[in-house]
Amino acid sequence: MTWQPTSLPYSKELETKQVLKALNQAHRALAELKGVARSIPRQDILINSLSIQEAKDSSEVENIVTTHDELYRSSLGPDYYVSPQAKEVKNYISALKRGFDIVTKHGILTSNHIIEIQTVLEGNNAGFRKLSGTALKNQQTGEVVYTPPQEYDEIVTLMQNLELFINDPEMSEVDPIIKMAVIHFQFESIHPFYDGNGRTGRIINILYLVLQGLLDLPILYLSHFIIQNKSEYYMHLQEVRKTGEWEDWLLYMIQGVEQTALSTMHKVEEIKRAMMVLKNVLRENYKFYSQDLLNHLFHHPYTKIEYLQEALRISRPTAAGYLNQLAKDGVLIKKVSKPNYYINPYLTKALTP
Repeated sequence: MTWQPTSLPYSKELETKQVLKALNQAHRALAELKGVARSIPRQDILINSLSIQEAKDSSEVENIVTTHDELYRSSLGPDYYVSPQAKEVKNYISALKRGFDIVTKHGILTSNHIIEIQTVLEGNNAGFRKLSGTALKNQQTGEVVYTPPQEYDEIVTLMQNLELFINDPEMSEVDPIIKMAVIHFQFESIHPFYDGNGRTGRIINILYLVLQGLLDLPILYLSHFIIQNKSEYYMHLQEVRKTGEWEDWLLYMIQGVEQTALSTMHKVEEIKRAMMVLKNVLRENYKFYSQDLLNHLFHHPYTKIEYLQEALRISRPTAAGYLNQLAKDGVLIKKVSKPNYYINPYLTKALTP
């Protein structure tokens, strides 16, 4: 008989000696990342810049590939053409931010919240699967490797159980990183949506760490680790279904959290250094320097006159004068378009993998 997910928690022992040893290092890395992120006073700078990388990588796991340039331009509005792939990745950023708003406001993550996140991601209101026929296939061979629950009522029941598992600490006292890995496994095994399950599941990972206080911001882009180790990701998921053995899957996810936390911490440090360098350039050379101007230029890698005008509450000619002067001096890069836009090379360099 084909394996099917049952209600959580699973009775298998999860906190093995190897898992507990790996957890110590992962928690240390998360704590360091949390501390470094707090050292940047404008938190939206990190959310905006790092969510782009997470969205790009998470979508790439599903073979939705775009470029950083397209993603940066997609933030400038409908006047700038971007590919359908870039629009999908932009939806991921919106879904991640919506999810962060939800858990920040409510302190829980429900099935309805997950549906809301997936709706933003996919741009439709399909909700949980109501039609049978969904099967997961090997991308190379086309062979069916796993058939998730097919009946709508069963999907709803399993998602209600998952909701309780996410929000009720008394259902399981295991470490929250282990619990995140179990939640991810269970969600991907239920596979409740017609599309977007992988990306929604990776958003849930980040949001759960925020709910547990291990992160203040949704800036741990675990998808980069999964891309680098994609075959192992699918292999370990499937091994749990085949054998019921959790250790390798848990070690894989714990390692992903540790490595991603360390790499994200370095990325935050690079953004901080870039801000300081540009701050010195602006303060020493331009009478119109202000902290608000610096914050705006790091709010997003690309900007335009209207955005600066709104952020600083200045006239359009004044905003244009600031940006054109900075571009003329080589501080920013001006792209002639309809309308023109301006690139902050200090930030784009810091964000480049």
